Parts: sequence; structure tokens; C-alpha cells
Amino acid sequence: MISPSRCINLLFASILLLTLSAQAQTAKLPNVTILATGGTIAGTGSTSTTTVGYTAATIGVQTLIRAVPELAKVANVTGEQVFQIASENMGNEHWLTLGKRVNVLLAQDNVDGIVITHGTDTLEETAYFLNLVVKSRKPVVLVGAMRPSTALSADGPINLYNAVILAGSPEAVGKGVLVAMGDQIHAARDVSKTNTSTPDAFKTTELGMLGYFQGNRAFFYHQTIRKHTLETEFDIGALTSLPQVDIAYGYANVGPVVVNALVAAGAKGVIHAGVGDGSLAAKVLPALTAARAKGVVIVRASRVGQGILARNGEANDDALDFVAADTLNPQKARILLMLALTKTTSTREIQRMFYTY
Repeated sequence: MISPSRCINLLFASILLLTLSAQAQTAKLPNVTILATGGTIAGTGSTSTTTVGYTAATIGVQTLIRAVPELAKVANVTGEQVFQIASENMGNEHWLTLGKRVNVLLAQDNVDGIVITHGTDTLEETAYFLNLVVKSRKPVVLVGAMRPSTALSADGPINLYNAVILAGSPEAVGKGVLVAMGDQIHAARDVSKTNTSTPDAFKTTELGMLGYFQGNRAFFYHQTIRKHTLETEFDIGALTSLPQVDIAYGYANVGPVVVNALVAAGAKGVIHAGVGDGSLAAKVLPALTAARAKGVVIVRASRVGQGILARNGEANDDALDFVAADTLNPQKARILLMLALTKTTSTREIQRMFYTY
């Protein structure tokens, strides 16, 4: 017969072994920091069937984490509330703050990856900005939701779960900033929001997504070859602001009013989101030419959403001293031009950057 004291000792030993085993399992998990910025993923509606007309950015990061207890099985998760805004209000100052915080965290040995929760309206823009300024090979994953947290069909929890898996995945290291939405993995440079309200809104329609989530794993099938993160020449460490760059939209009967107003308001660069292959209407071309003569950098982009913007195609870019946007959509061309203008005003150099990033 085992004595009572021996039974107690065995019980304590078992508890100790279980505790050590749990600690060992936790130690093996990746350390992922969630930076919350607001958006629909943190939004609430008046009823469980409210999927439009809800209020974005109402719940905090700790509530988001508690709502998905399964996160504890795939990573050691910590959270920070960086902003609490709807993403249509995302500004250059937010990007600089976020980018600097990401770089500080990724420089720490106890951070293996970062997830950024974000509103979907400008998620693709924030992702591309970070893709150009993050100085680490560690994964950075942006995630959002098309339906608020209170909806019957809320997509935020599974998107967040997948994003944490991706941020802690060795396979994601060195692949640039990623977007995790709808069980798919997308590259920051090429993904766009393509629908106003459905859960499958995020697509890389032409160049293709990078992979899928399935069975609690991330599977990659492609990767971008455009330079990103550590390979870029952009450093925001000392920046407190970004140059003003605006977008002028092309359409039938377009005139010079918008371009002239942007230049008068102090724009250092203008993205012309032209029709077709970035065509320049006869009424707007003189305004763009005059803006360039004043030192404003003009980038021809297209409102179409797919295809290469051909240099010297619909306009003689060499003669006009304009820049062609390559495959970047207007909103992403704006981001690259802002960062380019922190380095140079040479259109030759800026064109090189558009073909590089």
C-alpha cells in the first residue's frame, strides 16, 4: 500500500510534469503580435442580421482576441490598439506611425510575426505601404472583415485565425507583406478590394493569389518577384510626413479643373487615373503639362484595374517627362510616388522604381 505522503508527492509530481509540458508546448508556438486599427472586423451592428449600415471600429483588440480562443492553440498572441478608426479615415500620419511600430516590434527576438487588423476600404493601400517600408523578413499580415463582429455570418473570426497562422508560419518568411482574407493568401502589391459588401471581395484578379488556408495550415503556390520589405530603398525612420500626392480621375468630358486645383493646393505629384491605357484627354493634357513644368511629377495610371500601363503608349511619356505606373492601380501608384519623392524628383529614377516595386 502506498502511503498518503507518497500519494501526495506523486500528485505534485504529476501536476509539475503537466505544467512543464504545457509550458514546453507554449514555448514551441510562434509569438505573434496583433496590432489593431479598427475597421469592420471591430465593428458592431444593431442586430445579428445587420451587414450594412453598421458602426465600424467599436470593439478593442483584447475583445477580438477573446472572441477567438482557438488562437491560443496556434500562437502566443499579444495585442496592441494602435488606432480605432474606420479605414476611410486612414491617413499618411497613421501609416508612418504604424510602419515605425511594426519595424520596432519585428526587431525584437520575441516577435515572430505581426497581424494588423484593418478596415477593408483602404486595407490594400496600407498593405502596399508597409510592403515598401517594413525592414524585416518576418511575416506581416493584414486582415479585415466584410461583415461586423455581431453578424450571423461574421467573417472576422476565421480571417483573424488564419492571419495568425500565417504570421507564425515559417513558409511566410521573406514573402513580403501579405493579406489574409476569405481563406486565401494575397500579395500586398497586387490584391484589391473588388466588391462593396460580399465576403469574397478581395481578389488578385489578374496576377493570381499566392495560396490558400486549409486544415489549420497556410499553403503557398506562388510568390511575388517584385522587390519588397528589406529589398527596398525606402526608410521612414526619420520621416514625420510624406509629400502630397493626389489622384485625378479620367472620364468622358473630363476637363482641367481637378488637376489645376490639386496643383494649386500644393500637390508635389499627381496620379492621372486615365481611361483605357491611361489615355490623356485633349482638355486635360495642357493642365498636366503645365503642372509638370512647375515641377509636379505626373504618373499616368489607369482606372481599368488590370494590365500594364504602357510607357509611350497612349502618350509620349519621354517627351512629356511623365512616369508610367506599370501594373499598379492609381491608389497604389500614389503610395509609391509619395515614397519615391522622399528620395528623388528625377522622373527617370522614379520610373525605375515603378518597374522595381
